[in-house]
Amino acid sequence: MLGEKIKQLRQQRGMSLTELAEKANVSKSYLSTIERDIQKNPSIQFLEKIAEVFGISVLDLIRDTDEETVQPLDQDWLDLIKEAMDAGIDKKTFKEFLDYQKWRHSQK
Repeated sequence: MLGEKIKQLRQQRGMSLTELAEKANVSKSYLSTIERDIQKNPSIQFLEKIAEVFGISVLDLIRDTDEETVQPLDQDWLDLIKEAMDAGIDKKTFKEFLDYQKWRHSQK
């Protein structure tokens, strides 16, 4: 089921197997075995790399949900995230910023 989900997400984004493998920095042959459900137990590192390319969380990637509920990030969000990463903003700092914004809005 996970392999099919990865394949569907890849195809929805118009990506080839080679393109996804290159963007995620994973082996094309290993990715193929995952998509065909030959290999059914990928590592968390593999899942993190694939989820990052799709712009979703690992939880969303492995969650057993209807495909329509998984919303891909649009290119503007992906560009913004890349810009933040290029500027050296790590996940912890970004999370702290989000928490601050939530707190600030709750004070209004």
